[in-house]
Amino acid sequence: MKYTPRQTKSNVNVTPTSPVKEFFVLTGGLLAIVVAIYFLMGLAVNLLVPHLSVEFEKKLAGLFMPEFEQDAGFKRQEDYLQSLADQLQNHCAKLPYEFKVHYNPAPQFNAVALPGGHIIFFSKLFEAAESENELAFVMAHEMGHYANRDHLKAMGRGLVLVAISTTLFGADSGLSRLLGNGLSLTEMSFSRGQESRADEFALAMLNCSYGHINGAVQFMGKFPKEADPGDVGHYFSSHPELERRLDHLAEIIRAGQLRSDELKPLPAGISGIVPASK
Repeated sequence: MKYTPRQTKSNVNVTPTSPVKEFFVLTGGLLAIVVAIYFLMGLAVNLLVPHLSVEFEKKLAGLFMPEFEQDAGFKRQEDYLQSLADQLQNHCAKLPYEFKVHYNPAPQFNAVALPGGHIIFFSKLFEAAESENELAFVMAHEMGHYANRDHLKAMGRGLVLVAISTTLFGADSGLSRLLGNGLSLTEMSFSRGQESRADEFALAMLNCSYGHINGAVQFMGKFPKEADPGDVGHYFSSHPELERRLDHLAEIIRAGQLRSDELKPLPAGISGIVPASK
């Protein structure tokens, strides 16, 4: 008689599930937990930020402002920008900040809102303006970030992002970088929403200060191509696509029946990055 060995019905040494499938299930579960933690901590940041005092912000400003301190060579530009900030703040915005405007000669088409009411205007953006209304729109846009305390929310959520990825996977881990890139897309979407709300605030402040909104759309049209993320890049950028921003402003203007009027020219000799004489 021939003997035929029987196969065992089970083997404790061999998993019935594919190791590849188990890997993806475990990885997916871990990522789901991480994303949940990120959103919960982000929510905590949003709840905490409104309770932070302006005095606390001023202390935070000490971490950033030394980089932007300039000599008195640009005092004329800074004084003019300061007068615009004071005009908007005293007559329209009335935010709980004592704004301090800084002019930076770095050739960047940008302006930045930093903790404590410090607003940085970079030279390339400043030079692009051809009217006071345009600069006032940019100034009011930065004030809009303070109105919503976007600058603190973005900082807090950024710290959460770094803390989660480095705690779980280490600062130099490839998985940490992958996770950071993935969550940063969500953060960019959050930032795009901030930019849209700041545009809305700026349009209202421009209309309040000058009685019309001329200068807003004109200045947005001067954005350099490299500053526009485009239709696809919109989803990978902290700023919305320029065309979307212009369409959003046009929609608000139509809905509010906001009017346009003459632009207020810049004072003679105020533009340019050549240091002004004392």
